[in-house]
Amino acid sequence: MPIPLWKEDVDVLVEDDIDSDLPVYIIVYNDDVNSFDWVIRCFMEILKHSHEQAEQLSIIIHFKGKATVKTGPKSELIPLCEALLDRGLSAVLED
Repeated sequence: MPIPLWKEDVDVLVEDDIDSDLPVYIIVYNDDVNSFDWVIRCFMEILKHSHEQAEQLSIIIHFKGKATVKTGPKSELIPLCEALLDRGLSAVLED
């Protein structure tokens, strides 16, 4: 049997990350603009955190510079992150 002089390319289907079930994180960074009360209110209204959880996260962000405020599927976190950004918070999605 002769050996072929070429290799065949194989097409690979790559699933888009937005539909992946892998968790991503919303990270919020400290700033000198937003008050504790505003950040707590945003976390409660947008992320549905309790007052205690929102308050603890805002303190962590203030002293450490950033904190993970929500974990979940990317498709669910994109609108939440955008809502935090719309309210003036420094938020990003990270894998």
